[in-house]
Amino acid sequence: MTFITVLIALVSVLLMAVVLIQNPKGGGVDSTFGGAQANQMFGAAKSSDLIEKATWVLAGLLFLLCIISTLLVGGGTAGAEQLLSQ
Repeated sequence: MTFITVLIALVSVLLMAVVLIQNPKGGGVDSTFGGAQANQMFGAAKSSDLIEKATWVLAGLLFLLCIISTLLVGGGTAGAEQLLSQ
């Protein structure tokens, strides 16, 4: 369970970084985070596609890891029902 928790934290930080790198106008990589070099290397369209794909992959991975961690921990509703019945 500790491994899953560390993975969730790592994916969350990476997802935040990828979202912050995106240009709010949808024009490509922000120049603050080295966007000029990325635009020169990949081209503006390819770099924005890469960042967008990375966002979707990380979001999906975070969703999956959260579902897996919930299944590993268990529902937890049985304990709450026992407390209410007492």
